[in-house]
Amino acid sequence: MIPLFGLIIGILIGIFIPYSIPEQYSSYVAVAILAALDSVFGGIVSTIQKKFDMGIFLSGFFGNALLAAALTYIGDKLGIQIYFAAIFAFGNRLFLNFAVIRRFLLNKLTKKDNIKDNMMETKEA
Repeated sequence: MIPLFGLIIGILIGIFIPYSIPEQYSSYVAVAILAALDSVFGGIVSTIQKKFDMGIFLSGFFGNALLAAALTYIGDKLGIQIYFAAIFAFGNRLFLNFAVIRRFLLNKLTKKDNIKDNMMETKEA
């Protein structure tokens, strides 16, 4: 739950301490935020799976954000929009992680454990 707590703190800071990003840096920040959100959702999924490791989370959080910003910078210098690759990769993983979280929450609300049942069915087949 640490990643979720960090996300909530970050949103509250963003709401109560307004800051505008200069337009020339907006694409860098947008891609870095997407990469960071991917790491947060991945952290939530790993917590659900009881595999959370703070070192892996922090290295992914900052590493993904820096890599995405670097791709955007290199793309700007080359005149190509390489950051679309980062948007696709991180966006895809974000939605996959969200699907896992959604299934977990729905199963918890309905008191079902379909995820484990499905895993058992595939092992038996």
